Amino acid sequence: PTAAPPGRGVPRREPASMMNIFRFVGDMSHLASFFLLLAKLIYTKSSTGVSLKTQALYLTVFVCRYLDLLVAFVSWYNELMKIFFIAASAYIVYVVATSTRNSNASDTYRVEFLVIPALVLACFVNETHWSKGGWSLNVMEILWAFSIYLEAVAVLPQLKMLHQLEDTTNITMHYMASLGIYRAFYLLNWVYRLYYEGYWHPIAVVAGIVQTLLYADFFILYYQSVLLRLPSVTGKGGAGGRFSWTSTLNKMMLGSRSS
Repeated sequence: PTAAPPGRGVPRREPASMMNIFRFVGDMSHLASFFLLLAKLIYTKSSTGVSLKTQALYLTVFVCRYLDLLVAFVSWYNELMKIFFIAASAYIVYVVATSTRNSNASDTYRVEFLVIPALVLACFVNETHWSKGGWSLNVMEILWAFSIYLEAVAVLPQLKMLHQLEDTTNITMHYMASLGIYRAFYLLNWVYRLYYEGYWHPIAVVAGIVQTLLYADFFILYYQSVLLRLPSVTGKGGAGGRFSWTSTLNKMMLGSRSS
């Protein structure tokens, strides 16, 4: 869902935009990722392979981004999508946190190295900064920018877990693939809007590019382990012994501990 139009205390972030096919496919892929993950948790009664830290980060993202629900109305489509994302994320966090069959021992990412830089960056590079060329304290805009930056890297704990676990279910992999497709189509949405509307948002676009690039390594893993069904693609050897640049990034950001 796109940002809200101007309302009391909610600055306008973008001109009004009609739905386009890229945004719609991205939204549907995002919804599919929720249904896939919920299906896994409900029908298998196990949260193995699901990173609680990634899900908690996503819940934080949606709560911070959709505070405009309280002050502005865009459309029923937007409002229902926002409510669903918050409610579904909260339920997923609850189920994973209380599951007796989980893989929390493998969920070792140091999320403080994601949250703190995203928050600091949001304080100094936010909508007010881009639109007025200066810094001012606008809590709504800081939280919105924080949610964009945090979403870009929230998948890292889940990616690290995928590389650590020796067995990952196909439904978890399909869930991750749906998230990657969602981000890819949202980038195409920005290209479409730039070409046809002459509009782009630097914060959202740059963060979206970073997030999409993080999925590149996963899609190689997805192609090998799910589509080609190659054995021993995942595992503690670092995705079957091949080089993983996301694993390297994890170590650089001090997110990797011996386990």
